[in-house]
Amino acid sequence: MAIQPYLFFSGHCEEAIEFYKKALGAEVTMLMRFKDNPDPPPPGQIPEGLDDKVMHGSLRIGDAELMVSDGMGTGKTAFSGFSISVTGRNEAEVDRFFNALAEGGKVEMPVGKTFWAQRFGMVQDQFGVSWMVTTAS
Repeated sequence: MAIQPYLFFSGHCEEAIEFYKKALGAEVTMLMRFKDNPDPPPPGQIPEGLDDKVMHGSLRIGDAELMVSDGMGTGKTAFSGFSISVTGRNEAEVDRFFNALAEGGKVEMPVGKTFWAQRFGMVQDQFGVSWMVTTAS
């Protein structure tokens, strides 16, 4: 069994994908746009203007899979009540991930040594997704 986060970016999914490719080395393993749907939904079910938006995407980040979508492309993107944890192989990788995720975002806890890890930090990226970045041991 695998548990996989599925994030909805309310029309900003393409930007998020590019950001995570750069920040975390994410690899796009699947991308389907609304216009690619082989079974078009009934008229009026999907808002106008979503043809080129991401209906479903899958990103490989290390050994994990993160699923993403534009959703219905409306409203403000809101992520609350959770954080995604990413573990770096060493302190330099943790710093690189943290600094990349912090670009255009908000540092919640600066990266540094804690009693449980050589490097740990918390950051909210430019899309509002909270991340906890830590060393493996």
